[in-house]
Amino acid sequence: MFNIEIRNKVSKIKMVVFDVDGVMTDGGIIYDGNGMEYKIFNAKDGQGIVMLTKAGIITAIITARESGAVKHRFENLGMTKLYMNQKNKIIAMKELLNEYNLDFSQVAYMGDDLPDICVLKEVGLACCPNDAISEVKNICDFISSKRGGRGAVRELTDLIYKIQRLSV
Repeated sequence: MFNIEIRNKVSKIKMVVFDVDGVMTDGGIIYDGNGMEYKIFNAKDGQGIVMLTKAGIITAIITARESGAVKHRFENLGMTKLYMNQKNKIIAMKELLNEYNLDFSQVAYMGDDLPDICVLKEVGLACCPNDAISEVKNICDFISSKRGGRGAVRELTDLIYKIQRLSV
């Protein structure tokens, strides 16, 4: 089903890192009259993250924005690390690698837009949703058949789960 190069890359993954807007959500941001921000997350995507975390894969979020909704989602899913307000995402990525004594080849990252490119160019498995910008799609190893916030995360987590034959 997947070529040998993808299988080899996936077999090395020990950490999966996600952008939020356009990856864990459809990219839409809703504000109420008081400026309160709302985001819609996909439950199946969340279940995929929970399964990876329970199987021992380090799961993290690196996002350029600050959001209470993201913090709540991170905590609700029991993810490992959260970096918000990261304008230069590669700095947070290097901190994660140092903390967990990993190298880039052991990381899968899913992003969808220009701020993600600096990380996508370095990681072992560069991933994006189907509706990512073309500059991102051009450098990704895995392009989901699903859109951001609509199953792209779950497709990636299932791929890792199946190829590594993980169990919870």
